Amino acid sequence: MPIYEYQTKYPKEACPKCMHPFEVLQNAKDGALKTCPACGGKVKKIISWCRGAILETSDEHHRVEEKIRDYEKAGMWSHAAELADKVSEKTKDQGLRTRALDDYKKAGYDDTVLATHGEIKQD
Repeated sequence: MPIYEYQTKYPKEACPKCMHPFEVLQNAKDGALKTCPACGGKVKKIISWCRGAILETSDEHHRVEEKIRDYEKAGMWSHAAELADKVSEKTKDQGLRTRALDDYKKAGYDDTVLATHGEIKQD
């Protein structure tokens, strides 16, 4: 059942419930409320702001993430870094680039080389 939002048509005559926008769980087949359930004052349906987002990632992305995680669990930092670095170059994924630099550091690569590597890659 969808949730609908309502607010009073006449703020000066509103009760504490309808003074501010309020939500009502209703069947989609039901008509819109005409009055506040608490005070009987006239209300109108309002458009809700959508605050959710769906982020879809490909199966390939999931496989790569899993492979990097497996390398990291096994302590194979250079393997994890190389894979993350290679994929971040293709996809321009800053999160993977940062992860690659962290894994390179854990693998024992020199900090000055990593700083240069990070600067060159961030073009």
